Amino acid sequence: MDTWDFLKELTNPESIIRYGGLALLLFVVFAETGLLIGFFLPGDSLIFISGMMCARGIIDTPVYILIPLVILAAVTGNIAGYWFGRRVGPALFKRDDSLIFKKRYIETTRSFYERHGGKALILGRFLPIIRTFAPILAGVIRLDFRKFMWYNVAGAVLWITSFTLLGYFLGNIPWVQKNLGYIVIFLIIITLVPVIQTWRKERKHKKNNP
Repeated sequence: MDTWDFLKELTNPESIIRYGGLALLLFVVFAETGLLIGFFLPGDSLIFISGMMCARGIIDTPVYILIPLVILAAVTGNIAGYWFGRRVGPALFKRDDSLIFKKRYIETTRSFYERHGGKALILGRFLPIIRTFAPILAGVIRLDFRKFMWYNVAGAVLWITSFTLLGYFLGNIPWVQKNLGYIVIFLIIITLVPVIQTWRKERKHKKNNP
């Protein structure tokens, strides 16, 4: 139960920051963008709430320092995912489904990547699941590392800056503070909708272009 409770806390953005502070925040961002099992972590809502808590002083770090630190965590996470993909290679596509890993996750990412090229690393930052698997796939196909880094940094800057500042400037609004739980649920929904749409489009595209 202790392990299960810990995993549940890792999916709760507010708990991550309240109990783990800046260090756990950076680790979760790194894990979601760099570790194979990180896709279930709450990236978008976590970054939004980190901006809110920074504005309210719960995170005792100025926003102009917080943003570069979180960007660094996201960039290094993608680098870890890239080199994992280079090392594992095609064997990843032969891996059996498990409770955590589903082959369709990486198949959807591969189809998305084939259509959008390196831009998938930027667009994918705003899409859960694809955010986790896009850098791994870039390593699998051995995308030039310098080109990968350009997309990696650009995507991290856009993603982290936009969500953190949105939370930061809304953080002191009383209505937002009172309805934080609903806002988190709303963020989860609006980030899942494009994932579902992307998955459906990629599956349809694959059927029409076998």
